[in-house]
Amino acid sequence: MKLAHRYFGGAGNEPLIILHGLLGSSRNWITIGRALAEDYEVFALDLRNHGDSPHADTTTFEEMAADVEETLLGLGLESAHLMGHSLGGKIAMHMAVNRPQRVRSLIVVDIAPKGYAAYHVGDFESMRALDLKSLTTRKEADTIMKATVPDFGQRQFLLTNLKRDADGKFVWGVNLEVLYRNLDLLRTNSIREDEVYTGPSRFILGQYSRFVRPEDHAIILKHFPNVRILTVPDCGHNPHIDQPKAFLEALQRPGA
Repeated sequence: MKLAHRYFGGAGNEPLIILHGLLGSSRNWITIGRALAEDYEVFALDLRNHGDSPHADTTTFEEMAADVEETLLGLGLESAHLMGHSLGGKIAMHMAVNRPQRVRSLIVVDIAPKGYAAYHVGDFESMRALDLKSLTTRKEADTIMKATVPDFGQRQFLLTNLKRDADGKFVWGVNLEVLYRNLDLLRTNSIREDEVYTGPSRFILGQYSRFVRPEDHAIILKHFPNVRILTVPDCGHNPHIDQPKAFLEALQRPGA
């Protein structure tokens, strides 16, 4: 599947492909993408069932990695630097170990090569409970969801997926039901126990994130031996949004 993408410029530089997280889209990377265009030619993709990319009934890691490869080749690129956040990081890891010829270097943002307990369930249930047929404004949606998603920033993130169709009716831009049905799969480890990527890698973590803890560093090193692990202070799971300046500094530090 060829994916929709945003182009942030930087022609003539080495290419960088950015992959967003679950329920996100390429629009989450506008600030960082524009800044990185000074050093890279930057493309941010919309994963299948997200953003402006096509919807599909299945959404395995192998399918999503194949989508990235098809899109990469469709852009006339044989390989690129690859950066992924959260779910995008899982796909990036899967692609690195299975298609290393396409990956010049790997950057993983706040996710580890392991399985996870249930998360995002409440977000999905709040979105699924919203009666789109009776909804008249985005503000109304925010008010309704406040009871189940009390964090303002998280609600605004989820509501970036609320769009209007050709008739002006509200619809979800994400393929909500397919993603919901596949949550158990998306929580699993995206790579096998024996898979290794020896190319240059860096993992950029949020200081207060619950997704990657110090005890996870050993498993990162096992699969990505040529790795540098960096922590962005005073942020959680979204260092690129919460601390964009420090995140960019972590990306630009020399070394693997």
